[in-house]
Amino acid sequence: MKRPLLLLFAAVAALMTNARAQTDLPVDSGTFFLHKFEQHIGKETYYVHKYKDAVHYNIDFKFVDRGSAVPLTAELKVNPVADPLELTIKGNTSRFSTIDDKMTIRGGEASIRVNDSSYTQKVLPLSFPVAGYSPGAVQQVLIQYWNKHKQPESIHTLPFGAVQIKRSGTDQLTFNGTPLTLNRLTISGLVWGNELVWTDNNGKLICLITNDAEGDKLEMMRVPYEALLPQLISKAATYGMELFAKATAPTGKVDKIIAITGGNLVDVNTGIITPDAVVLIENGIIKQTGKVGEVKIPAGAKIIDAKGKSILPGLWDMHAHFEQAEWGPAYLAAGVTTVRDCGNEFGYINAIKAAIDGGKGVGPNIIKAGIIDGKGPYALGIIQADTKEEAIKAVDRYKENGFQQIKIYSSVKPAIVKAICDEAHRLGLTVTGHIPNGMTLQQGVDSGMNMVNHVQYVYSIMKRDKDRAIIFDDSVSIAAVKFIKDHNVVIDPTVGVFELALRNVKDDITKLEPNYYNLPLPLQSLFKNMGEEPAQAAKLKPLYESMKKTVKVLYDAGIPIVAGTDMGFPGYSLDRELELYVEAGLTPAQAIKTATITPATVMSLNKTTGSIEVGKQADIVIIDGDPLKNISDIRKVSGVIKQGRIYDPVELHRMVGFKN
Repeated sequence: MKRPLLLLFAAVAALMTNARAQTDLPVDSGTFFLHKFEQHIGKETYYVHKYKDAVHYNIDFKFVDRGSAVPLTAELKVNPVADPLELTIKGNTSRFSTIDDKMTIRGGEASIRVNDSSYTQKVLPLSFPVAGYSPGAVQQVLIQYWNKHKQPESIHTLPFGAVQIKRSGTDQLTFNGTPLTLNRLTISGLVWGNELVWTDNNGKLICLITNDAEGDKLEMMRVPYEALLPQLISKAATYGMELFAKATAPTGKVDKIIAITGGNLVDVNTGIITPDAVVLIENGIIKQTGKVGEVKIPAGAKIIDAKGKSILPGLWDMHAHFEQAEWGPAYLAAGVTTVRDCGNEFGYINAIKAAIDGGKGVGPNIIKAGIIDGKGPYALGIIQADTKEEAIKAVDRYKENGFQQIKIYSSVKPAIVKAICDEAHRLGLTVTGHIPNGMTLQQGVDSGMNMVNHVQYVYSIMKRDKDRAIIFDDSVSIAAVKFIKDHNVVIDPTVGVFELALRNVKDDITKLEPNYYNLPLPLQSLFKNMGEEPAQAAKLKPLYESMKKTVKVLYDAGIPIVAGTDMGFPGYSLDRELELYVEAGLTPAQAIKTATITPATVMSLNKTTGSIEVGKQADIVIIDGDPLKNISDIRKVSGVIKQGRIYDPVELHRMVGFKN
């Protein structure tokens, strides 16, 4: 009799458990798929429990980025009309950053804990607790709060800052064969720049296009609307660009004839300076150069007085990732008029470039390098190739869509590298990228790679001592440099990335970036804790110093060095890259060449750009100082001309939230 009784008790217990589950069954719960480079990398699920006096949102957020898990949990409590009561959030916000915050609102006062710091502060009217880009469910409730308070112009955010939400229109889409209308919003103040958000008519968040704590694009797409993501990514690029195109109508004025007068004209080919010079521009092309009094300035020309200033060709960033529209104005404000985008979402970068080239966006000239990765746990993006056929198809697609280069990423199988390079070369494209896992730089170059991103791949084939410093006079190191030289390999060092990643986090970050406090607050928060603890930073210093010195060794060997940043501080990081090259031993004139005529040459564009010469495109930066004497003067941008269009750097920075 015992067994039937046990079965009976088990059945009763199951019924009771099921009844409790039904009672507590969350209402209005949901799941978002998370994406980077369009690749599905994780999900966020939120569970809603409604009680008499409160609504609780329990949130589980996790993605895996190139093999690194990024998990986060959160709980948001609001009252029945969406007024916030409490937000607790703990976990990782990127591969390199964490969060452990709690904010509780009671009786007009907020108790706030951010990591190990605790304090209280008065709660201002219209305040809401939030923690940057994630979780998406918190932003959904924030939008509901905004709606219930009659869509105010601004909402204070805890623990600091403010957010602005604006309706920007509707989009008509087709979903499962039927029309779908989505409301489009822009949200600013949570991350750097504008997030693009789409909701349905019930206020549910359908898609959020934002940037994660590494500055990379991240998309959250409500299940089951996944198929709409490519369309919304392209729309986000177009809408984001349009916001700045409208705002720069005065500062981005086009003048048929422009005369820059009285400045010190720098010839980046020779390093020779022509004082008291004139640069005459007509219809976006350099028409004539010479000295004041020797060049006739036509009546009605727009005159730019550059007396006491330096006139340089527009700068190049040869390792960009144009992750959001805000990069456009930020690059131009720093005098960067051309970038090589080293891997992006296919539809996004196409839409960004089309908007800029069509006069509907603000930003530099973009050279597109199409990224190809292999399949595997560390893969990035959705354009992957594990067979020769897949490699050829990917390369062909990029060529057909105006890409000028292919970028190989870390998970490409060694046998496929040659297939990619062969097809790229057949179509007249060059190949850059990472050296894939399991390969050496020599093997990558022997397979057909023309260029290499990141100095780490040079470092890895050099002889090193027990402290990780390179022994440059060792035969292994000498042979490595000779191989690179003999094979005409172009190196994009990105030294600044390693300086930021390996720095002592206790050091003053303004020594690395003097404009740090001019950055928007979300960017300051992003970079503040990047680096290593003091003991580890000390151990890694010989490695970093060797990487920096490698730039000088390669340059002296006649190897083309092109300045690139791999993002970092928007715009400013190119300045830092050049400063580091001078620290390594290059002259300022040599460093400037790495960001002007050398990249133009290696990209076969030196006949039309890269220097200030008659017949070339009028991409010019005016510097209030002499960067050939002090490279840091390169930061003092007083004017920018891109294709004959004049921009005010102060206005450009203001548009994207920088202080000046």
